[in-house]
Amino acid sequence: MSSHDVPVQLGYYRLGETLGTGSFGKVKLAEHMITGHKVAIKILNRNKIRSLDMSEKVRREIGLLRKMQHPHIIRLYEVIDTPTDIFMVLEYVAGGELFDYIVSKGRLSPDEARHFFHQIVSGVEYCHFHRVVHRDLKPENLLLDGDNNVKIADFGLSNTMKDGEFLRTSCGSPNYAAPEVISGNLYAGPEVDVWSCGVILYALLCGALPFDDESIPNLFKKIRGGMYSLPSHLSDDARDLIPRMLVVDPMKRITIPEIRQHPWFQTNLPPYLQHPPEAVEHEARKVDEEVVAKCLTLQFPGGMSRDQVVQSIERDERTPVRVAYDLVLDHKNAKIRIDELRNVKRHDNQPKTFSPPDPTLLVPGRGPIPMAASPMIAASPGDAMRQFGGRTPLTRGPPAMPSVQHMNDALAEKKRRRWYLGIQSKKEPAHVMSEVYKALLVLHFEWKVLAPYRVKCRWQPPLAFAPSTGPSHAKPIKIGLQLYKVQQHIYLLDFENLGGDAFTYMNLCARIITELKTLSGAVRSMAPPTDMHAPPVGHPSHPHQLHNPHINLHG
Repeated sequence: MSSHDVPVQLGYYRLGETLGTGSFGKVKLAEHMITGHKVAIKILNRNKIRSLDMSEKVRREIGLLRKMQHPHIIRLYEVIDTPTDIFMVLEYVAGGELFDYIVSKGRLSPDEARHFFHQIVSGVEYCHFHRVVHRDLKPENLLLDGDNNVKIADFGLSNTMKDGEFLRTSCGSPNYAAPEVISGNLYAGPEVDVWSCGVILYALLCGALPFDDESIPNLFKKIRGGMYSLPSHLSDDARDLIPRMLVVDPMKRITIPEIRQHPWFQTNLPPYLQHPPEAVEHEARKVDEEVVAKCLTLQFPGGMSRDQVVQSIERDERTPVRVAYDLVLDHKNAKIRIDELRNVKRHDNQPKTFSPPDPTLLVPGRGPIPMAASPMIAASPGDAMRQFGGRTPLTRGPPAMPSVQHMNDALAEKKRRRWYLGIQSKKEPAHVMSEVYKALLVLHFEWKVLAPYRVKCRWQPPLAFAPSTGPSHAKPIKIGLQLYKVQQHIYLLDFENLGGDAFTYMNLCARIITELKTLSGAVRSMAPPTDMHAPPVGHPSHPHQLHNPHINLHG
């Protein structure tokens, strides 16, 4: 069965219209025939995945989405495998992109912006709880359901819903990138998402971006220097929160827990978003007896018992019974959240009993940073367009086209520019891996070669670590190393934390990079300068995983 010849029925799903076409296949609207709920089925053609060397990336992204069970993160219900295609059954989101919403309305009211921001921060916090850093947060990757609630998407695959966007899904606009990312510095992860959330909050409240320039070097200069202005129409609380998120020094940048305590964020916060991610996770794993009872009334072939439903939940099995349970549960919870949000809006019309505390008391020593002498953002999209030299970063476009076409040609070109995260090399891949093994040997790592260009490493802390830092830090640190081809003759070594303390992991990554640079420096004294270097920014645009059966490197 080919993705170009999709059947009318797939398992328990009746397929309908095509929602979009991407590089790997189509996205179809479908109905779950047992529950009657709509889903979106993304069809990934195996031959196309293999031809682009994207099998490993697809596997990792599916595994990531399977972990997510949050009201404001796109849901993956199940994956159906066939010899020719992979069918991803996803939550159907009918409202389009937040980007288009901002384009159509201009700057949003504080309450509407806060509604979206509450949900974004909650979803990002949940990702971080699962040790997942999005690294490409922007309005184009934030979808809206039919009730204008945010769903965080595009963890590397979601943009296939729009034609021609798939190969750019790992490529983010530099306008949203944190200074440490564009500078090629090491970072733990959550702080770069906080910066991107700050840019998004600015866009919600102002209808334009804080950092923009036709010249990428000038844009990076503005980002590194924190050169932006705050419009006069912003409230005092908003004028306090945004600069705390856009602090250039990541060590001084506000954290997600601190954002949650800020007066601007606390205003009208719905009850279901007041819980920490641990509580959200615990609640998601509980058996909802009302939903179980509902499932027992469904017309499953052969029937269904309560034990089957409960067992599939407790074992986290992706059975047809579990999928039906999840669909019914999500539908029920969505209605509850809508009622809560309505109650919050009614409560907002009542006079407040207490004034919010002084925001400067929340995070001592982190007052607003001084603004550069760039022009003040205008109060309307039209004024913003004039002040940005006849254009605005968030411009209106045909709603049915990919989001990149909503921008003018200059901004669209900026979206196509590649920016990378990791350590980059122009040397032959076999030589790169040889230097990697040398660095690991010097640093006393153990490693296992999973594939010619994929290595799993382990570093065991010395016994001296245990008495001073506690037994938890004496556990081994596991790091995944993967070499990708990002373009002709340019390769990218990517790092992944597979287990262990985050601080120690970052320290070890720094030591690996330092050792690689030392090894490259020794070679450079005898050879032309084509050595390994740290590039300025983000993800590979075309991360082709390398496969060469003739190379067999062992540590």
